[in-house]
Amino acid sequence: MISLAPAEQNHRTNRAPRGGWHEACAVVIVSAILASVFTYPIAFKLGRVGRVDNGDGQLSIWNVAWVAHALAVDPLRVFDANIFYPHRGTLAYSENNLGAGVLAVPVYLATRNAYAALNSAVLLSFILTATGMYYLVRYLTRDRRAAAMSAIWFAFCPYIFARTAHIQLLMTAGLPFSMLAFHRMADRRTPGRGAALGVAMAAQALCCGYYGIFVILMVGVAIVVVAFTRRLWADTRYWMAIGVAAVVSIGLVVPAYVPYIAMRRDTGFHRVIGETVRYSANWSSYLASSSFAHVWLLPYLPKWTDVLFPGGLVTIFGVTGLSIARGRRSELALLYGGLAATAFWTSFGPSAQLYTALYAIVPVFAWLRVPSRFGLIVVFGLAVLAGFAVSEWLARVRRPALALTMLGLFAGSELFVRLNIPDVPPVQPVYRTLAALPPGAVIEMPFFYPEVGLHQHTKYMLASTSHWMPLVNGYSDYIPPDFLANVHTLAPFPSRDAFKILEPNRVRYAVFHMDGYNTENRRDVLGRLKEFEAYLRPLYDDGEARLYEIVGSPP
Repeated sequence: MISLAPAEQNHRTNRAPRGGWHEACAVVIVSAILASVFTYPIAFKLGRVGRVDNGDGQLSIWNVAWVAHALAVDPLRVFDANIFYPHRGTLAYSENNLGAGVLAVPVYLATRNAYAALNSAVLLSFILTATGMYYLVRYLTRDRRAAAMSAIWFAFCPYIFARTAHIQLLMTAGLPFSMLAFHRMADRRTPGRGAALGVAMAAQALCCGYYGIFVILMVGVAIVVVAFTRRLWADTRYWMAIGVAAVVSIGLVVPAYVPYIAMRRDTGFHRVIGETVRYSANWSSYLASSSFAHVWLLPYLPKWTDVLFPGGLVTIFGVTGLSIARGRRSELALLYGGLAATAFWTSFGPSAQLYTALYAIVPVFAWLRVPSRFGLIVVFGLAVLAGFAVSEWLARVRRPALALTMLGLFAGSELFVRLNIPDVPPVQPVYRTLAALPPGAVIEMPFFYPEVGLHQHTKYMLASTSHWMPLVNGYSDYIPPDFLANVHTLAPFPSRDAFKILEPNRVRYAVFHMDGYNTENRRDVLGRLKEFEAYLRPLYDDGEARLYEIVGSPP
């Protein structure tokens, strides 16, 4: 039994066994194998599959490819993404995905393939998350076997597989690494370990803004819990290490978030609490899962608002682990049990009151819109606590190796989801022609307006990864007011009014996707192209797509 006396010496005895590089390599290799299996066929068709079946998936592919491209070509202008021309700083109109872009740089430079870049970041996110969770639970339980199970339960939980179109929501590795860094700092309170905590927190914030806020809240709770249980309120080294962590994390994150602050200041963009109601969890969300082992339950559930079921095994072991930790490591039971319970309550949004109180008290809540995402912390807390139950169980059974193997197989079978990730279409020939032309801004037609779905502009954004020309088109969380004001004028381009909007900004090229028009609209477009042919120089026409250079503007 582990002592819980507040003396520093007793906490330092809770060190995980040393494994060195051999263990680290084994953990990464096994994590990579599991990631390849759980995300099949991504690893085997790295540049040939992608979530091109919806706008969010197309946005993610473009986003990660843009960041990787910009970091390689002109890092200082990474936020000047090639959408909503002539606006600048447009990467800040939604999640910037700097972390995923950094992970994707090597594959992007090697292949120049946007799909391979995105998919490499996806695989690395699973590998890093499993590795981080393994080392966190190993540190807390001193049991590699328990750590392996917790890694599987968290890294491959149903919550994650319900969000494969959103790369930022897959980037969860910073949660376990940040908590590991915190526990190491709490057990040996030095500036160096405080700096490591700051780096881990900053890395998570740069990978996903939501999860960056989650880490702030989780570490904040951990700071208070540990100070209370170990009576560290007057410990100078503890608070100095925390101060170092804060300075390091803020110093690393602020440069990446200055564009967001400027955007909010210049545009007045903000979230109101009323927006969060439709994105809040309901009770059936915590029973909803896309895993094969759980889908039988879906027809019996009322309509769920999100997919938040942690999994049956991790729930059973997590609740059992809470009971075990209460007797042996009350500090950890209070911390991880409290985090899971509070996150569960918060995920229900304003109707459950706690979210409303936190929105009023905690400034960063004004950046959030989807309370149900707190369900990830529920899974995280359960997975950590489950490690204690697994460790205790394996210590009692006669054949622990067999028991662990069977538990791993059952866990994998329960969580496995066969992903339906489509093959990607080939690059249209018109874009190969465009890529070879001198640089210039492009407008793509049809120019979609709200009534038919602004999100359809994401297919043009994705296509731009083959040429990287600036686009008049765009789609993001924030839509510039002038874009919305002009969208109905630009939709019937070419027209005199549309030329008046494009001419001052020197838009150089226009691409018409003729198969995007119905018969009547196609006839109208062909008529207008004939009417304004003096101002449009044909560069390419294959029947499906036409490319023109805008060489003038009607009086």
